[in-house]
Amino acid sequence: MKPLFAFGVAMLGLASLMVENLSAQYKPLAYTEYDLPNGLHVILHQDNSAPVVATVLHYKVGSRDEDPARTGFAHFFEHLMFESTDKIERSTIDKMVNGAGGELNAFTSNDQTVYHFVLPSNQVRLGLWIEAQRMRKLQVNSIGVETQRGVVKEERKNRYDNAPYGGWLEKAQKALYTGTPYEWSPIGSAQHIDSATIDEFKAFYDQFYQPNNAILVVSGDFDEKLVRETIDAYFGGYQRAPEPKRPVVGALEPLTNELRETVNDPKAQLPAVFMAYRSMPQTDADVYAADLLTTIMSNGESSRMYRALVDSTQSAVQASVSLFPREYIGMTFCIAIVAPGKNPGDAEKGIDAVIERVISEGVTDEELAKAKNITEMNFVQSRTGVYQKALALSNAYRFDGGTGAINDEMQKYMKVNKEDIKRVAKRMFGGKQRIVLTYLPSKG
Repeated sequence: MKPLFAFGVAMLGLASLMVENLSAQYKPLAYTEYDLPNGLHVILHQDNSAPVVATVLHYKVGSRDEDPARTGFAHFFEHLMFESTDKIERSTIDKMVNGAGGELNAFTSNDQTVYHFVLPSNQVRLGLWIEAQRMRKLQVNSIGVETQRGVVKEERKNRYDNAPYGGWLEKAQKALYTGTPYEWSPIGSAQHIDSATIDEFKAFYDQFYQPNNAILVVSGDFDEKLVRETIDAYFGGYQRAPEPKRPVVGALEPLTNELRETVNDPKAQLPAVFMAYRSMPQTDADVYAADLLTTIMSNGESSRMYRALVDSTQSAVQASVSLFPREYIGMTFCIAIVAPGKNPGDAEKGIDAVIERVISEGVTDEELAKAKNITEMNFVQSRTGVYQKALALSNAYRFDGGTGAINDEMQKYMKVNKEDIKRVAKRMFGGKQRIVLTYLPSKG
């Protein structure tokens, strides 16, 4: 929201008015939900404002569910699910959906793998049929597996191995979460994917891609009777599977010292500093205050990080703070891309100074009000599309204690006060449970 909110407190009144206007247009989401006998949880939300429908199939499987010797399986299946099923030929899913005027995509995190379609309303049965096919009739064979091995390895090269600063997040997770299933990233190890057998992939599929390990959401313009009948016909014949065996995420041992590493990176054009802190999980009540704090610290050119590192000292060309919550363990990270000719140590000191000031002095009334305005505007705008609403409904059911939490989220943000912000800042940053990664350009 930088173009609207980068002008400081002088714009606060206008911003408040804009948020009030948007909030007046937003209504709580109405939905129905039920379970099939096989355990598939279904959420239906009707929105007849446009002849469009979205389906989201949220599988409760992410990288944290993997064998440490076979990382990357959840992400691998994100790709393999676009191969073939018993009734769908290879490389035709995207053609069917695009040919029907729709779009499709998927993503994997540490905690989940999510697939979605957005289609014209009269094609809702197509999306449900494809998802039902993929749930239990995916062909896990050598043709599809070998094709996707190459695709996944190429993605890893482009996004991690051959990208500037590409390994920082993996290094941070490994250092901060050692001993837990959060210590590796969803992309996983190319070596693990290379050495895995077809039988191992099939075992993973049979364990996690089951109706009782999934949440199906349909959002948009549809006939509820037709959709219910279609879901029952396409998914109802599958049997409930044994509950997946999941790794236990135990308590983390405190770090005795902050961790540090300097990385010579031939792909980097400028030095950079990455600070990653252990933080609260997304199910923690303090996550709302933490989110507002990161907005105050780094959202827009009037934020504390930008003013301190980019405007004032010019020690960085970019500076930010982000919250990286997950179901059981969270991370907060600060990033500074160092300005040409400047010292990474100065950028690090600048970040620390911003953090220490928040811990000792807290934030102002104006900063907190502005952060709430930004958050509310983002919230309202994120509920305008049928896919965005479907995804929010699945996340509320999975992570927030029930689907109804989707209509309570903004109230939790609005209840945060300055004392909460100061307390949470100390909780997040005070113990220096962190790793500091300094990347330096090199010639290889």
